[in-house]
Amino acid sequence: MDEPGKVLVTQWLDPLLAELPGLSFFDAHTHIGSNDPDGARCTAEELLALLATVDARAVVFPMREPDGYPEANDRVVSEAAASEGRLVPFCRLDPHEDPVGEASRCVERGARGIKLHPREEAFALDAAPVRQIFAFAHERRLPVLIHAGRGIPALGRHSLDLAAEFPDSRVILAHAVVSDVSWIWGHLADHPNVFIDTSWWNPVDLVTLFAYVPPGRILFASDAPYGMPVMNAILTLRCALQVGLSAEQVTTVMGDQLDRLLAGKKPIDTGPAPGPPDIATDLILDRVFAYLIVGLGRLIVGAPADEMVALARLGCTVDDQAPQAPVCRAMAALIDLGEQMASASTDLTTPSPQRLAALGPLLLAATLAATPRVPVPPALAAV
Repeated sequence: MDEPGKVLVTQWLDPLLAELPGLSFFDAHTHIGSNDPDGARCTAEELLALLATVDARAVVFPMREPDGYPEANDRVVSEAAASEGRLVPFCRLDPHEDPVGEASRCVERGARGIKLHPREEAFALDAAPVRQIFAFAHERRLPVLIHAGRGIPALGRHSLDLAAEFPDSRVILAHAVVSDVSWIWGHLADHPNVFIDTSWWNPVDLVTLFAYVPPGRILFASDAPYGMPVMNAILTLRCALQVGLSAEQVTTVMGDQLDRLLAGKKPIDTGPAPGPPDIATDLILDRVFAYLIVGLGRLIVGAPADEMVALARLGCTVDDQAPQAPVCRAMAALIDLGEQMASASTDLTTPSPQRLAALGPLLLAATLAATPRVPVPPALAAV
């Protein structure tokens, strides 16, 4: 484990896990590949190293492959078979390229589910080949994980239509279904086979997800290598605890439910969504959060963020007796750490372990600001 990973585990993750005995991590969303046009690269060995920081298993599928997916799917299945149970392979399908034939071939070789990316492969979910894919998944009770970000017309509505028509499929909407979370939560009771993964980076979106979606419908995910499993574990746990989920509910989110879905078992019902936290907004922490999120967004696209990060650091300055003081001290230390780790030679626009390490302290600081109900570890609150 690299040094940033060790720090995150010992200082931030272990104190959370101490209150959650028996929890094990099963990541619903990871990738391997070497040809994605976005520049991201990840081998199975590198993915397993990322997962090892939290002793996690994971679903894995190919990154984008401009020349097609059969070879990449074969590689995923082979790497999963050699992983001693750490990796569970999904095949990635392009609906324009005999998707049912490819799905059938991959399932025969050992694939346990399907990944679809409507934006990258340029299709809508109401296309006829997508319906054929879902019919295939329905017959075999397979999960279908769908990229659920921006730029996909009617993604939420079409996903619900497919889930209703093919009830034995298991629909997993990725990235906290940020494109549709504001309304889709109200329709989940009528679609018991729809789930949402947490592979996202904005803690307010995740707090919203946990507040409005029943915990039995939420699956822990990191998006590795675009996200870091240990960071997403901390982020997901803090957001779940922020809205008041119980230890049993959190354990279901972090791995138990995915285990059941992959085994074709009936999902666990862990109760209704808790609703928004019954605590007032903290304006002091909200200011720091706003500056940090804007700063992170600028850094990711290669724009200067010095002013935003500096304002966030200044916003952490409160009286020692202020109720926000423990959180502000921890956020200030993380912001300082982020500045120390930043390097002019680090490319923050291309997904990589170096980018994750460089942005991690700022993202964790923003997460603290968004989850004030979850205590800062005592040793760090006194820094």
